[in-house]
Amino acid sequence: MTSSTGLSKVIHLPSSQVAIDQAVDVLLSGHLVAFPTETVYGLGADAENPEAVERIYQAKGRPSNHPVIVHVAPEADLSYWVAALPWQAQRLIDQFWPGPLTLILKRAAHIPQQVSGGQDSIGLRCPSHPIAIELLRAFARGKPSGQGGIAAPSANKFGHVSPTHASHVREEFPEKLADGMPVLEGGASEVGIESTIIDLSRVDSGLGPVLLRPGFISAEQIEDVLGQAVLEPDAEAPRVSGALKSHYAPNTPLALASMAELTLLAQQLSPHDFSQRIALVAHSKPVNSMTENPQVDWIAASTDPVIYAHDLYMQLRALDKGGYARIVFEQVPDTPKWLAVRDRLSRAAADKNIIEDSEDSQE
Repeated sequence: MTSSTGLSKVIHLPSSQVAIDQAVDVLLSGHLVAFPTETVYGLGADAENPEAVERIYQAKGRPSNHPVIVHVAPEADLSYWVAALPWQAQRLIDQFWPGPLTLILKRAAHIPQQVSGGQDSIGLRCPSHPIAIELLRAFARGKPSGQGGIAAPSANKFGHVSPTHASHVREEFPEKLADGMPVLEGGASEVGIESTIIDLSRVDSGLGPVLLRPGFISAEQIEDVLGQAVLEPDAEAPRVSGALKSHYAPNTPLALASMAELTLLAQQLSPHDFSQRIALVAHSKPVNSMTENPQVDWIAASTDPVIYAHDLYMQLRALDKGGYARIVFEQVPDTPKWLAVRDRLSRAAADKNIIEDSEDSQE
């Protein structure tokens, strides 16, 4: 059976070589494929096909000036994609690729600007997930140039929680599945949050590397490799994925709070008001009988930032289905190891705080 697009109506493809070959055919035809990476699942299209890239924006509801990252195979000729490859980029590639690091570089003139949101830069990354690598290699073999790249933001509606399981993708895009979009299975994402993004597009002007999005690979690791300080974003920094103030958000209102605020909320919430049932996510539960409330679910969170990051999106999606009026996370430590998690939580909460949102606050 085929859809109106001429694509086979396949709801799910197992992660076999046959499935990868079928996914390549879909990509070459200008349509979308969802696939696993070590960070999150991606919604992919042929990076050199403007119409295919536009389908990503349409499916996600993503602004057309918001860039997408181009994924390439380990042996890709990067000179095909970029106008210049500075020494800093090569060192980071040698150290961290394949892996969760995206580099922002000057885009080669023949690469369509749709992947860059109209900018003269391009985000490149080589994922380490074996299925992603095999897909990228097979796709490159199917291109006349032998240099195929897959443009792929996270496989979710724009601004929503990123997917870390194939099931999340299927929940997010039932309409695309009905139209034949393959979803390659790759298990749970190993990292669980999006890649670190480093801007190297302006190093020729003397500006050092700039951290545009924190991730699993830290600024300290990058500084160790380059022997250069990693700078904070400035007003001239390129636009990149995941940099908007509000992002990664569940449908349920989410806020951040201190442990003292969480404790106060649990004490003040009416135990008889079923409409205000909340989830409080914290490193530990207060040993206080006054915090026992049938309308409050205390959810244990890891004290290890790597485990916390791995579980974050999966937990957000589960809590979003829990029927809660609100979800409140305890603020994580303000230290470099927790930077990536703090970034995702702050964007998911969209700068809300428990005092402003609480109906029990004094006015």
